[in-house]
Amino acid sequence: MNKKLYVISGSSGVGKGTVLKGFLKRNPDFMLSISCTTRKPRPGEQDGINYFFLAENEFKECIEKDKFLEWAEFAGNFYGTKKKYINECLEQGKDIILEIDTQGALQVKKRMPEAVLIFICPPSYETLETRLRGRHTEDEDTIKKRLLEAKIELERAKSFDYKIVNDNLEKAILELETVINKERNNA
Repeated sequence: MNKKLYVISGSSGVGKGTVLKGFLKRNPDFMLSISCTTRKPRPGEQDGINYFFLAENEFKECIEKDKFLEWAEFAGNFYGTKKKYINECLEQGKDIILEIDTQGALQVKKRMPEAVLIFICPPSYETLETRLRGRHTEDEDTIKKRLLEAKIELERAKSFDYKIVNDNLEKAILELETVINKERNNA
């Protein structure tokens, strides 16, 4: 059975990380890709576990050398996924999940058309704003940028293979399992 790259996207605060964590707890045979970023670590985040935290000049050097499968600038920071990491996981016979923004997801689809794009949607824009503010991890300007970006991401989601509304965590995890099992059976 061929292994696949599954790309999970959704606006900041939609709960994609929580849905994904629930999925991975039940499906430990999946690899979770670790992205690179130039943003500062949030409390509790560790280099090489949550992200590979790079200096901006280091990140730009990787762009110049075409080392990324995808990369994007978002809310004043750079994010990207190294091609080598994804290819090595697939060659080792592992399904891999990549959690990234919609801009990056669409880049992945161009370079790897066989990748499966899954968008986690908020129940409503108002719910999304409440979740973002409830995290207490960002200042007002950053929250406003993320809410503006959310509108753009919802538009990009029209190009995704699947959409899952996260209005109930358990239901969203089950829907993600259903989508991935369907794709694995079609491999």
